[in-house]
Amino acid sequence: MDLDDLRKARAEYDARMRRDAQPDSARARVERAGAVVRQTAPELGWNGVLWSDLDEGTADAEIAAQVAYFSGRGAPEFEWKLYGHDRPADLGDRLRAAGLVPEPAETLMVGSAAELARLPLEPPEGITLRVVTDEAGVDLMMDVHARAFGTERPRIRALMVDLLREEPESIAAVVAMAGDTPVSAARMEMRPGASFAGLWGGGTDPRWRGRGIYRLLVAHRARIAAERGIPYLQVDASADSRPILERLGFGVLGVTVPYVWTAE
Repeated sequence: MDLDDLRKARAEYDARMRRDAQPDSARARVERAGAVVRQTAPELGWNGVLWSDLDEGTADAEIAAQVAYFSGRGAPEFEWKLYGHDRPADLGDRLRAAGLVPEPAETLMVGSAAELARLPLEPPEGITLRVVTDEAGVDLMMDVHARAFGTERPRIRALMVDLLREEPESIAAVVAMAGDTPVSAARMEMRPGASFAGLWGGGTDPRWRGRGIYRLLVAHRARIAAERGIPYLQVDASADSRPILERLGFGVLGVTVPYVWTAE
């Protein structure tokens, strides 16, 4: 994607996936509250700020309002999703001053679903793909994620089970299997009418990296998105994933940092 395409994609992403965002599940709610757009969700669901329209004179009061709102709801935590082009320029400093803690930065990347759908789908030797359609498949994914990322992810498990049960058309998940052993897994979320499909959770057991499995899972999901007429694939890429995605044709839209507030 050239520079003009990336500028157009970023504007589209801000408008459709942030300012006019849809909830990530049937149990969540997205609302415009003053100068922010936020999602609230019950139980293990994601709570956070997706978009804001702030300046030096309004930022501190709005941050305080969101802390009060989520703490008042009894949320154990909420995330303020900060993008590099958000304003004011010192918004990150203001979030830290309000008690939100930054997590590692990620690179917001986007690619053309139609172009990425042309990637080869031939699995490496000994690998087969299993489409996830039920809770047993989700558990295979969680097994991979624990080995790939070193953490348990109960919130992601709960989200996936809910989506497969209540909105199966909004998710595409796949596990790469070496015989009976899951070695890599990823999912794609597609909200109705959205112009971006989000690629999430792509991870491979360290013992199986460097064999092209991650690329295979990208290609698999790209074909699904292209068949549904979704123009863009979006990834919040880690430092490990970014160079792979750049080689596949993804471009950089900017940097995003999750700032997390946790109840005491």
